[in-house]
Amino acid sequence: MKFAPKLMVFDLDGTLAESKERMSAEMGMLVSDLLKKMPVAIMSGASMQQFEKQFLPALPREARLERLYIFPTNAAQCFMYRGGKWDLAYDNSFNEAEREVIRQALKECIDQSKFKLPEKLWGEQIEDRGAQISFSALGQQAPVEEKEKWHTYHEVERKALYQALVKKLPGLSIAEGGLTTIDITRKGVNKAFGVRKLPGLTGISIPEMLYVGDALTEGGNDNVVIETGIKTHEVFGPGETAKLIEDTLSH
Repeated sequence: MKFAPKLMVFDLDGTLAESKERMSAEMGMLVSDLLKKMPVAIMSGASMQQFEKQFLPALPREARLERLYIFPTNAAQCFMYRGGKWDLAYDNSFNEAEREVIRQALKECIDQSKFKLPEKLWGEQIEDRGAQISFSALGQQAPVEEKEKWHTYHEVERKALYQALVKKLPGLSIAEGGLTTIDITRKGVNKAFGVRKLPGLTGISIPEMLYVGDALTEGGNDNVVIETGIKTHEVFGPGETAKLIEDTLSH
């Protein structure tokens, strides 16, 4: 890679780790080595609680956490490591009235779009993540192989539900995430919003950054960052991400 970024931004699922799976110790070591060289940001639709299960345990103890910026819920929140703990840098959480409007809209749009509810669920289908409400067709804890199978045969149903929600909730941001999920956040709050926050948090300009994700093509949940002007690199799984980090470290 000829471009030498001063800060790297990564998607989580499908990029640093398999969907909802714990990041490998090998990837954790690579991220730690990268943090010695530059600040790193992670942006995902996952909640901070999911980061604490999936991402943080894989980092070695010596990782320079003060250089790490975590943007859960599609950048509706940002966490920074200060004084030995993770503190909110900003928070765009919904209030209770907003949550009720979204839950009702989901119910109505499921009916209107003729979305076929699956026979089996793995965990909650609708999860309130504070700054984001997420609908996962098979439940939040569905195995990757089940999600891949559902995505292959039922993606048209998710598209119909997505389109119904866009019409029903014009004042909010609606995004398809992963293989089975639809994420709802405040209007304009998405990964592009997070990228635009980074210069103020780090002092590094957007042209000096690189965004790495597995869904940068049109319709993908990483695609929105392109509008910020950030340089991007698409990967197809953690293996390619690991190779990119190794190449970056070697230069």
